[in-house]
Amino acid sequence: MITTKDVEHVAKLARLELTPAEKQLFTEQLSKIIQAFDELASVPTDGVEPLSHALALPNAFREDEVVTPPGHESLLKNAPDREGVFFRVPKIQD
Repeated sequence: MITTKDVEHVAKLARLELTPAEKQLFTEQLSKIIQAFDELASVPTDGVEPLSHALALPNAFREDEVVTPPGHESLLKNAPDREGVFFRVPKIQD
């Protein structure tokens, strides 16, 4: 059960200033949240395998294959301006 003192403590840690009405509201809301977790904890899970997804998902990874990277000429053939094996770009700083 969450108390108003617990809410005040968390508010102090978070550097929040709460009105008495907010403290009461948050105490009730947090108590309901804790109660919901207590209900979940009471569900029997013996023999249930842990899951990362509700449905089985196929592996989306592909096999690694070695490829030769393209050369400078093929990368620079559509460049609007170049200087040797480099892209030439406008100057952006003085």
